[in-house]
Amino acid sequence: MIFAPTKSSARRLATVGLVVLLAGCSVPTVTPTASPSPLPTIAPLGPSFTLGPSISPSPFGCPESTPPPLTGTATVTMTTTFGNIVIKVDSALGANAAGAFVALSRCGYYNNIFFHRVVPDFVIQAGDGTYARWPNLDYEKMGSGGPSWTVPDDTVTTSYKKGTLAMANTGNPNSGSSQFFIVLSDTAFAAGTTGYAIFGNVTSGLDVVDKIAAVPLGGEPVIDSSGNVTMPASMPLEPVIITSTIVATP
Repeated sequence: MIFAPTKSSARRLATVGLVVLLAGCSVPTVTPTASPSPLPTIAPLGPSFTLGPSISPSPFGCPESTPPPLTGTATVTMTTTFGNIVIKVDSALGANAAGAFVALSRCGYYNNIFFHRVVPDFVIQAGDGTYARWPNLDYEKMGSGGPSWTVPDDTVTTSYKKGTLAMANTGNPNSGSSQFFIVLSDTAFAAGTTGYAIFGNVTSGLDVVDKIAAVPLGGEPVIDSSGNVTMPASMPLEPVIITSTIVATP
């Protein structure tokens, strides 16, 4: 799985000077998956929504290899089922991660991707275009997907604060790609944590981020013989979906 760290691991990593991420195998190539059982829900559901276009709706096309580093800044308006989140992406913070995020936002890669991980007072995480694209969710593999390419690590030069946008990775060097997380609290990460490339900040829509962080969450993952799934503890029970991303540059 590709995860942002747990709260305890973030502090432990800072203490011993490590920069690893609790994760599993390397990022797989995007492959089609079978449609699982419908996502269980708790009434009332979140706001109604319409899915965005399929991948690569623009003439840019989605990158098939590592995108070039970003130069300068970009503004990404991310429309979700809970409202808009406006992000300032800044190459001065992490040019490699910024370049990947902007390229994927521009081509529509994030359209219809589910926020698969929510940890209150810590992070919300999304970006798995392989196994977490609504409505074809693969519960067993969700959180482990992404493009076939990865990006070089960026040096972290600032601290993680509420609204910080950072890249998740597998724990191996240079293993980030499409998955990202938004930090929910100024005190979520201990001072000195540097394992996850920072490349932007939320400039508008922190109230939307807080709404996403407050959705009902699932229990321990259990899959019975019929394929019925009980949701992981950090997985939302309501559809929290990115429906579109629009990129503007100065």
